Amino acid sequence: MNEQQNVAPILAIENLSISFDTRRGAIPAVMDFSAELRPGETLGLVGESGCGKSTVALGIMGDLGRNGAVTAGSIRFDGRDLTALRPGELRRIRGREIAMVYQEPMSSLNPALRVGRQLMEVPMVHEGTSRAEARARALRMLHDVQLPDPERIMDSYPHTLSGGQQQRIVIAMALMSEPALLILDEPTTALDVTVEAAVIALIAAIGKRQGTSILFISHNLGLVIETCDRVCVMYSGEAVETGTVGEVFGAMRHPYTQALMRAIPLPGADRLTRPLEAIPGNFPLPDARPPGCNFGPRCAYFEAGRCDATKIPMIPLAGPEEAGTDPRRAARCLRIDEIDWSRPPLGRSGRGAATPGEVVLKVEGLDKVYAPEGRARQVVKANQSLSFEARAGETLAIVGESGCGKSTLGKVLVGLERASGGSVTFAGKELAQVAVSQREGSTVSAMQMVFQNPFDTLNPSMTIGRQIIRAIEILGSGGSARQNRERMLELLDLVKLPRSFADRKPRQLSGGQKQRVGIARAFAGDATLVIADEPVSALDVSVQAAVTELLMQIQADRGTSLLFISHDLSIVRYISDRVMVLYLGHVVEIGTTDEVFAPPYHPYTEALLSAVPIADRRVEKTRIVLEGDVPSAIDPPPGCPFQTRCHRKSQVPGDLCETVVPPMVETAPGHLIKCHLSRTQLAAMTPVISLAGSERNPDASPPLTPATQGDD
Repeated sequence: MNEQQNVAPILAIENLSISFDTRRGAIPAVMDFSAELRPGETLGLVGESGCGKSTVALGIMGDLGRNGAVTAGSIRFDGRDLTALRPGELRRIRGREIAMVYQEPMSSLNPALRVGRQLMEVPMVHEGTSRAEARARALRMLHDVQLPDPERIMDSYPHTLSGGQQQRIVIAMALMSEPALLILDEPTTALDVTVEAAVIALIAAIGKRQGTSILFISHNLGLVIETCDRVCVMYSGEAVETGTVGEVFGAMRHPYTQALMRAIPLPGADRLTRPLEAIPGNFPLPDARPPGCNFGPRCAYFEAGRCDATKIPMIPLAGPEEAGTDPRRAARCLRIDEIDWSRPPLGRSGRGAATPGEVVLKVEGLDKVYAPEGRARQVVKANQSLSFEARAGETLAIVGESGCGKSTLGKVLVGLERASGGSVTFAGKELAQVAVSQREGSTVSAMQMVFQNPFDTLNPSMTIGRQIIRAIEILGSGGSARQNRERMLELLDLVKLPRSFADRKPRQLSGGQKQRVGIARAFAGDATLVIADEPVSALDVSVQAAVTELLMQIQADRGTSLLFISHDLSIVRYISDRVMVLYLGHVVEIGTTDEVFAPPYHPYTEALLSAVPIADRRVEKTRIVLEGDVPSAIDPPPGCPFQTRCHRKSQVPGDLCETVVPPMVETAPGHLIKCHLSRTQLAAMTPVISLAGSERNPDASPPLTPATQGDD
C-alpha cells in the first residue's frame, strides 16, 4: 500500500462539476467530484442509475455532447488537464492512451463493416501501422480475448455474433493500442453470468499484463468487490464514500453505502427473519435536490436542522501516517462518529413460512419446436421433454443462460405459444395446445405473466388507471364503472403506489414504478399462478429489493403460485422454495433451493454458482470458467446437451456423454440431476462457495445462519 501511495496518479479528478443546458436552465449532473487512479489500479464507481457515474466517464472522454460542459474542477490524465486540451489534442489521446468500453457493444460497432476492418482501424489511425501489421495485431488480440477461430471472426459482421462475442470484440478494440487507462461502463450488464465471469477474468488478466489502469463503472457490488482495488460510491452527482474495497465494504461510513448493501440478497439474508430493505423514498431529480445532504430525505440517521443546514464536504477518514490505511479514504457524512456502524440490520418477521399446497400446474414431457424463417428443413428445439410441478403458495425459480428456453416456457404456459408436444395441466384443464385467445376467461384470469420490460407492455398514451381498469374488464373481474375504478385503486394500494398515480402516464413513472403497474395488472383478475419473466433484472438494487419484497408479500397474502424466471442466482436463492435449472431446452437439475445450492450439483449448476458475483468478502469461490458459448438450439450436440462445455466430462468413461442423453438421477427425494456422473461421483463434490475464516463487520456482511453455512 505504501509503495502504491508514492506513485503519481495516472488519473486525478479534482472538484469536478458537470452541467447540462436545458430549457429550464443549466442542470448540474456531477458536483464537487474528486477521485484518483494510480497505474495498474482498478477503481470501481458504483451507485444507482442517474447518480452520475457515466457522466464522469464521458467527462474524462470529452464526450458530453453539445449541451454538456465541465463547469468547475479539473481532470488530469498523466499530468495533462483534459478539460484544457483542444479537440485535436483530445482525439490523439482517445483510443490510444484512453479507451472506453460501453454497456451496449453494438453501439460501438459499425453494423456495415466486418469485424476485422474495425479492429485494424485502431492501430492504423492512432499509430500509423501498416495494414499487414494491423491485421496481425487484430488476430493476436482476438486470440487473447479467447474468441474461437479468429480468422472467421475477422470476416464476420457484428450482427452474426452473440452478445458475449460482440462484447469481447469491443474489449479487444479498446485494448488494441494498449491504453494506459481503460474505462468500463457497465460492460457486462446484458451478459449471462457465465459469460460475465469470463469477460471480467479476461479484462483483469490483460489489464494486469499490460499494466492498464481501469475505471470500472457498475451497479453490481459483487462484481466490484471481486475485481476492484478501490471503490468510490456516488449518489445524486456526488461522491459519498471512497477507499479500498476492504475499507468501504468492511467498515462502511456512509448511510447510502450501508443502505445499498442491505438491499442486496447476501448469503445471510433470510426472507422470513431478515428480508431485504429497500431504500425509502425516491432518487432526487437533478433540478430538485434537497438542501444540505442529498441523501437526507432517505437516510435513517437524518437530523433536521443539521444535515439539511449546509452542503456537506467529503471528510477524510485516514491519514498517510496510519499504517495500512488509504489516505484517500473519505465519506460525505456529518454523523460519521455518532452512528453505530456495527449494529446489524433489525430482524423482522413480517410473514411466516409458506406451506406449499396442492399441485396447481403439472407439465409432462413438454416440447416446443420452432421452424426458423427461411430454414424449412431446420428446427429450433427450444424446450425438450420438460416435466415439473408447481404447487399453491410456492415459488419455483427457473434459471439458466440466455437461449436455454426459460422465456419460451413461460410463453407456452400462458398460451402466447402452443406446445409442440407433451401436456400442460392447470386447474384440471389441458392447455398445451390451447392458445390464449381460445382459453376460457377464468383460465386467462387465473394464469398471468409479468414481463421483464414493463414499458413494452404499457400504452404510452393511456393513463395508468385506465390501463389497469382495462385489464380488470378483459379478465372478467369487473362490474360497473364505479366498481372497476374502486378495484383499480385497491390494486394500486396492493402494489404500494399512490392512488394519484392513476392519472399519470407511463413516462411519468420510474422503472420500478412501471414494474409495479405490471404486477397490479397481473393481479387484476385474482391470479392464482403468476409467471414473472426477469421482473427485476433491469432495476437498481434498491428498487429490485422493493419489487421482490412486494411479490413475496402478495404471494403470502393470496397463496399465489409464482414461477420466477431469472438468471440472477442471488435473488433466486433468496426468493425461491424450489429451483429448476434449464440448459439448451433440457431440465438438468430440479430440487429445493437448499439442495440445488449445495453439492451434489449438476456440473452446469456448479459452473453457474461459481460465476455469481457475491457482495460478501467472507465468501470464497472455486472459479469455473465455461469455455465457448451455449450451442445453437438448431443444431444441438448429441448426447448430453452440456457435454461441449462440461468441466467434468473426463470423469465419465468412454463416449457416453457424446452419444447418450443422460437419465435423471435422484440424489434425494425430489432432487433430480440429469448427468452421467455416478451417484458416488456426485456425492463426492465439494462446495464451490464457502465461508472464509476472516472476521468481518456484521453489518457489512450479515452473519450466515447455521443452515446457510451448511448449504455453502
